[in-house]
Amino acid sequence: MLGAAPSLPRSLRPVVLGVTALAVVLSLVPRLATSRSPGNHQGYEPGQPIAYSHRLHAGELAIPCQYCHTGAETSRHAAIPSANVCMNCHRSVTAPWSAIQAEHEQARAEGRKARPVVSPEIRKLYDALGLDERGAPDPARRPQPIRWTRVHRLPDFAYFDHRAHVGAGVACQTCHGPVETMERVRQFSDLSMGWCVNCHRDAAANGVNGRPVAPSVDCSACHY
Repeated sequence: MLGAAPSLPRSLRPVVLGVTALAVVLSLVPRLATSRSPGNHQGYEPGQPIAYSHRLHAGELAIPCQYCHTGAETSRHAAIPSANVCMNCHRSVTAPWSAIQAEHEQARAEGRKARPVVSPEIRKLYDALGLDERGAPDPARRPQPIRWTRVHRLPDFAYFDHRAHVGAGVACQTCHGPVETMERVRQFSDLSMGWCVNCHRDAAANGVNGRPVAPSVDCSACHY
């Protein structure tokens, strides 16, 4: 019959406990490195009802952010662009040039008039506005809102005002990242309180684009 396992000398017990605790902590480090605080949606990249490409519009075409997000300079909220803003361009730009050119070449070969070409994604825009393929109101279609999925959302207890930041010269990319490279927009920063406070501290020390600013780090600036 096996005897009982020998007990550790009293002098070694603190050492063993310390080594065990260290092993547990080290095993948790990989998990802690990838853990997130509640409400942290960094990297959130939802699909949208229309596959709008910021890479194309803000990047290749260099359309300024505020051309579409008109409220950023004058309102707390940047606002979702109305479909009418989209139609400023897409009443005439209905599809990639290659698709339009292909239709004209085929029409010429068949001896007919070229038909309007509307890409599938722009067709969704037309449907939302109740328009036909020529961009004219269609009595058979009923306008309906485009149900965009919101990407950036701060907690209700946090107050953020776009106009204060835009007026101070803060670039959109400071918070939203390089949207001009994103095919589909994602949340770039974690938008945590610590992230915002550190940004305010840096701006107070170094200014914004060479301009001195005095952003508050008082709790009441964002929570009241």
